[in-house]
Amino acid sequence: MGYLKSTIGQKQIMGITGLAWALFVLSHMIGNLLIFAGPDAYNKYSYAIISNPLLYVAEAGLVITLLLHVWKGFALTIGRNKARPVKYAMPTNNDKSARFQSRFMIFHGSLLLVFIVLHIAAFKYGPGEAEGYLTTINGIEMRDLHRLVVERFQNAGFLAFYALCMVGVGLHLSHGFYSSFASLGIYHPRFSPLLSKFGYLYAALIALGFIAPPIYVFIAR
Repeated sequence: MGYLKSTIGQKQIMGITGLAWALFVLSHMIGNLLIFAGPDAYNKYSYAIISNPLLYVAEAGLVITLLLHVWKGFALTIGRNKARPVKYAMPTNNDKSARFQSRFMIFHGSLLLVFIVLHIAAFKYGPGEAEGYLTTINGIEMRDLHRLVVERFQNAGFLAFYALCMVGVGLHLSHGFYSSFASLGIYHPRFSPLLSKFGYLYAALIALGFIAPPIYVFIAR
């Protein structure tokens, strides 16, 4: 328990859980790009996921890592406010932008937590087969998630909120990706600056990859 309450332990837990979610959002973003391939490709992708028996194991793992990440994030913030400033991770060459991002991680992190809840409510637990969102592909009946996605993102307000949250994802990743490695002790004066730059590139690609499909849906309506 001492490790879990220590600053180092909390940072390392933040790093591990953060990297786990960074990999998840990459896979989720790639799946979302199938919207460009048409309704059948997107619905078959969705059906393959929900019909996988390991889905509940994966979801449990995501929930646990998310709760740990949020818990330790708030614990570090509270601890930092009570004592002298404790940096979220080691910055590169006194990078001012990294320090700025570190201070505001809790804010866009909180925005993303709200978004995750709303996103799950809108799509995972949104209208399904019982409400008529049903399609048949190769003789298999499945939920027409493509139709739901198109309907949701034809709403300009919904699209704007989603885009704002994806910017938040990019901001969170831009600092958190590198900080996760630094918190785990993976630091080298020669390679860490490159890892920091890769983190910014990774964050930008993830954010743009998530924003592009809804914009395409909105424009093509």
